[in-house]
Amino acid sequence: MEIKINTLTPELFLDLYKSVGWKPPCIEQVRTALENTLATFTCYDGDCPVGMVRVIGDGGMSFYIKDFAVIPSYQGKGVGKSLMTALERYVKECKPLDWAVSLELISSKEAVNFYKKYGFEERPCTWDGPGMFKMIR
Repeated sequence: MEIKINTLTPELFLDLYKSVGWKPPCIEQVRTALENTLATFTCYDGDCPVGMVRVIGDGGMSFYIKDFAVIPSYQGKGVGKSLMTALERYVKECKPLDWAVSLELISSKEAVNFYKKYGFEERPCTWDGPGMFKMIR
């Protein structure tokens, strides 16, 4: 498996996005999102793309994990681990050593245990309020 950074195209994004059963946005929306993304990570098995994740945020205090997808036939085979490792390395390299930054996400119900393995806490937690989001249409 190989991780490539910032090579995700709108077309590849849509292929991987749809592979996990998500209803895709239009390609123009994906193109805009990718242009405004801090970094993308794509996992390949040879020439075959098998997973992706992107990081958005302000580059100083908050980094947000978005669109983490691994094609079903590769789930449980280390693709997610490779993507998460590359993503966390990127965030650590983006900040001065003495800065603390938040790495955030909204998990699907099925992925909660995966993220817990990497130190993420469920919200609400004992020291803060719940994670929240609102879709604007």
